[in-house]
Amino acid sequence: MKIAVLKDAGGDEARVAATPETVKGYVKSGHSVSVVKDAGKAANFADEDYKEAGANIATSNAAAVKAADLVFSVTGGTKKLIAGMKKGAGITGLLNPTDNPDYAAACAKAGVTAYALEYIPRISRAQSMDVLSSQSNLSGYRSVVEAGSVYGRAFPMMMTAAGTVAPAKVFVMGAGVAGLQAIATARRLGAVTTATDVRPAAKEQVASLGAKFIAVENEEFKEAETAGGYAKQMSDEYRKLQAELTATHIAKQDIVVTTALIPGRPAPKLIDKDMIASMRPGSVLVDLAVERGGNVEGAKKGEIVTTKNGVKIVGWLNWPSRMASDSSNMFARNLKNFLPLVTAEDGSYAPDWDDEIIQGCALTRDGEVVHERLK
Repeated sequence: MKIAVLKDAGGDEARVAATPETVKGYVKSGHSVSVVKDAGKAANFADEDYKEAGANIATSNAAAVKAADLVFSVTGGTKKLIAGMKKGAGITGLLNPTDNPDYAAACAKAGVTAYALEYIPRISRAQSMDVLSSQSNLSGYRSVVEAGSVYGRAFPMMMTAAGTVAPAKVFVMGAGVAGLQAIATARRLGAVTTATDVRPAAKEQVASLGAKFIAVENEEFKEAETAGGYAKQMSDEYRKLQAELTATHIAKQDIVVTTALIPGRPAPKLIDKDMIASMRPGSVLVDLAVERGGNVEGAKKGEIVTTKNGVKIVGWLNWPSRMASDSSNMFARNLKNFLPLVTAEDGSYAPDWDDEIIQGCALTRDGEVVHERLK
């Protein structure tokens, strides 16, 4: 199989879809690999490292994809690039198909099979391929580290001869992968940590990390999780009750991290201006959902906003890319584990269309858009 590794464009994208380590494994398995010049530079992987691993260095994305059977990317490249791929080839990445349906149409027109890695089913067998989890894990960690930097005070209690420093109070909203890692990080740093989520299963997970769970635990709460493990859209009545509880709790917090996302929908608004006004000067809000509209009223993409009462709202984009080396390593290993599903016994490119993972993440096939979410 001929594999091409793109240099993902974009001002805030520093990740790369293959590392010298994974490339070495592909070459050892008999595949040929072309890595675009400087594809890994922003993640601290030099072209020389890829050459040493057995890769060829392509001059551009367009040159790399011409003969490729399978293209590895983080963001999927452009529609123009897809048009330059050979018919029957495949491309992987975080393709954002619900927000960018024209991309899938372009792949279908070019006869290219597009694999949206964010659509990989959340089943046990696919855990090692779950790019959403691997990347969200780092986002949760980074959110607390950067919150601490913006906060500018200590996290743990410190008892010194000069007096006692009170521990920071950290509240994490959403206990998915990112939220759980944020909780764990805040606890490791010594903060008094609380968390909330609408999914009943999250209560035990939060407690296992040593944090206190905050939620309205009524009958609707008990049914608030989909079969895929995501949070359901809650009723207006439940959201009102939860907002009242949250407002009381937030007023006492130093740092709040919001992580609430519902696939294919705008991010739910969790914190309004009145809640923000109740917080102490110097408090910090980190909105990990700002790319989809944000959980915090007043959050701005790519900026830190300081409110009139001195609360700082952090709206950085693409959190995994802020730890590009680690996130690339994880992303690349996810792809390495995905590769056997599109590889025949002789090593050629041949997706297994009977496999539920391929069925779950393939957007296009034989010139048609086939994914149910896009029909």
